[in-house]
Amino acid sequence: MSNELAHDFSPLIKIYKDGRIERLTGTTLPPSLDPQTRVESKDVVVSKEPALSARLYLPTKSTTNSPNKKLPLLVYIHGGGFVVEHASSSIYHNYLNALVAETNIVAVSVEYRLAPEHSLPAAYDDAWGSLKWVASHSDGKGSEDWLNRHADFQCVFIAGDSAGANIAHNVGLRVGSEGLGGVKPKGIVLVHPYFWGSEAIGAEQALPPVVREYMVGLWRLAYPSTSGSDDPLFNPGKDPKLGGLGCEKVLVCVAEKDALKDRGWNYSEVLKKSGWKGAVDVIESKGENHVFHLFNPTCDNAVALIKKMVSFIIN
Repeated sequence: MSNELAHDFSPLIKIYKDGRIERLTGTTLPPSLDPQTRVESKDVVVSKEPALSARLYLPTKSTTNSPNKKLPLLVYIHGGGFVVEHASSSIYHNYLNALVAETNIVAVSVEYRLAPEHSLPAAYDDAWGSLKWVASHSDGKGSEDWLNRHADFQCVFIAGDSAGANIAHNVGLRVGSEGLGGVKPKGIVLVHPYFWGSEAIGAEQALPPVVREYMVGLWRLAYPSTSGSDDPLFNPGKDPKLGGLGCEKVLVCVAEKDALKDRGWNYSEVLKKSGWKGAVDVIESKGENHVFHLFNPTCDNAVALIKKMVSFIIN
């Protein structure tokens, strides 16, 4: 066994020259009835080929008191640089419990195949397949009872953080170009989206070269056949089809100390200029770093971020 590294993308993943892959994060939790929030979760099969699953979340306080009331539906896509984490990861399980309780929604947390074993576009295809599976319940006759009974398919949202926000955006473009069986998502939430580009923008010019190399290197690890940093999947500003985004409104969340911050702001600007007819808003969390809300969910800025997402979804 060789300890010689081929790629070191700590704190996410290490790949050794003998082919071994060491993931450095991703502790998981089983589905449960959360005693604090009274949110119930369960894992369901989305597809057998490829083997896809999702974790569903239901706010039992609401569904018990008003069993016939339809609730907004959130399709959530986790982050992790396309290479780590799962729908069952503890940070995402706990976050979705809190978000579902606060927003009073039904949520579907998407599982997707990870790179480098499954290079992109596998994750994009998996998320799209899961979204189509969710939409198949819009007539109340799908395979999953929670969605048939409790989800309002006139009020569907897509959200993700980091690489999951990248996926959410690209899935949103696919909704716009291919349609979703009559389901029209109202909005998309992009939290600290993992976008980049060959030309430095804003504060990126002051970043150490090692940070820029990390951003580009991780993308190339996940997508070896990419055209590069200006691939439209990675740099939406280079996408001539950006104006076809398939939703009415977008919320972009950025963090002041995040190296990806300027990409979030830039996304809102290029989206406005693309011919897209919707409304885009940006919220910046001062003094915070990348996905701070997952690691410190009770801090003031994390609470404020959830409240912003609540108002975006219910208004």
